[in-house]
Amino acid sequence: VQLQASGGGLVQPGGSLRLSCAASGFTLDYYVIGWFRQAPGKEREGVSCISSGDGGTYYADSVKGRFAISRDTAKNAVYLQMNSLKPEDTGVYYCATDRVVGSTCPPIEFTSWGQGTQVTVSS
Repeated sequence: VQLQASGGGLVQPGGSLRLSCAASGFTLDYYVIGWFRQAPGKEREGVSCISSGDGGTYYADSVKGRFAISRDTAKNAVYLQMNSLKPEDTGVYYCATDRVVGSTCPPIEFTSWGQGTQVTVSS
């Protein structure tokens, strides 16, 4: 079971990025996938989550209306579309799963984590 986040970069305030979470060794559709971020000197925080099955979604208040999480079954990937980015969105973004088939957001515990991707929002 392996997850890999990608798509980060440097963007100006108000800009957009789309992060991808690719999986190897398992089918993402069957599991909860969460996005987290960690800014320098701060604790890791949950950003968004998508459930297995009906794909119910969850967003942190700080990103509601700006971020959107989605699945691409054919590509076995989950995306995080980030719009209207702010400097406070800067951080390393990670995707994770609980490895429990059929689970929903929020899961009891995220147990498998991918390597992160850096997002920097700055002018």
